[in-house]
Amino acid sequence: MTLIDPVRIQEHIHGHLGWLAAIALIHPAILLRRTKRKADLSVALAVSIVTLVGGLGVAMYGDYRDKLRQPIFQHAPAIGYLFERKEHLAFGAILLAWAGAVAYVGATKLEGDTRERLRKAAHWAFVAAAAMAVVTAALGTVIAAYKSF
Repeated sequence: MTLIDPVRIQEHIHGHLGWLAAIALIHPAILLRRTKRKADLSVALAVSIVTLVGGLGVAMYGDYRDKLRQPIFQHAPAIGYLFERKEHLAFGAILLAWAGAVAYVGATKLEGDTRERLRKAAHWAFVAAAAMAVVTAALGTVIAAYKSF
């Protein structure tokens, strides 16, 4: 009988949700191309999902560091460095998603040229967040294919 490792389940959930977060971030990036379009639900869900996935990654980091990091770097340093880049890109995606959300909400309180600029900033923040999230999810897939819990 095989025991189910909760960390392995958490890793799979994190990976699948990572792809969902990347897709979710693409949605407000598309909607906000038109600066007058409302995207409240899209922005809220995208930021919520990417934050949840990031939190799950942070929760798993201790197990990764204790069980996998050293063997990965010993046997495949390139994969280890990919993981390090993945962490940085994930943080950037979360940060830019929140920046986009703040700009979007701030724009709802203003009128005129400032509103327009904030909506454009929100759009580009979500474009960059989505791009980073897609690369992060792809790197996560490569890393998980090499070594898992």
